[in-house]
Amino acid sequence: MTDQPIRREAVSDQLYSVLRDRIIGGSLPAGSALTAERDLAAEFGVNRHAVREAVKRLQQARLIEVSHGGRTLVLDWRHTAGLDLAVGIAGAGDGPALPGLARDALEMRACVGADAARLCASRRTPQAADAIVEGAGNYAQAGPDLAALGAADIAWWRLIVEGSGNLAYLLAFNSLVCGTLAVADVPMDLRTAELLDVDSHHRLAAHIAAREPEAAERLARELLSRSVPAPAQRTGR
Repeated sequence: MTDQPIRREAVSDQLYSVLRDRIIGGSLPAGSALTAERDLAAEFGVNRHAVREAVKRLQQARLIEVSHGGRTLVLDWRHTAGLDLAVGIAGAGDGPALPGLARDALEMRACVGADAARLCASRRTPQAADAIVEGAGNYAQAGPDLAALGAADIAWWRLIVEGSGNLAYLLAFNSLVCGTLAVADVPMDLRTAELLDVDSHHRLAAHIAAREPEAAERLARELLSRSVPAPAQRTGR
């Protein structure tokens, strides 16, 4: 029997997490065959229905693939898995360590935000521009409390991302700032320089309202990059 017991509630979810962690951790390497259903059921003391449900989730996450010969093979998750894998690990709180994930997510946030600002400046409707300018004014009133500024910042950036007209950016934004990805758990003091820069929020809103995409992109990247830790602060890489 395994030394990692399965609790009786949500058995298939727990089994999925264990197998996911084995794949990400390398104990089930890419190209290897996934342990047979009957052996997994025996190892964890669960019924085969729970095993099948866990295996189905692994397949949906693109961690495994059923080959033509009927064998279930482990995939190279770095080549096949999506952002939802990181979201699931961050949400679980006890998943495998993915070194640098918090910083990587903040870098992604800066890239998405900068390009969303560029697109928004080109595509925004007059109503969206008015809302973004008004939102910048409301943002100033939220300070100096960092928690209040953080909430106001998310609401304001949502207007910009929505104004970009890019659905993929909007879904990524939801995962990065409103879901369970690592950005949500970044210490607030790391974001102090960004959040307290009320003037840059006003100027970015003005660039968008004036349809100045290049200036909007530059300022947005500069503003969001302030919350990205310096490379020397990374560990585990």
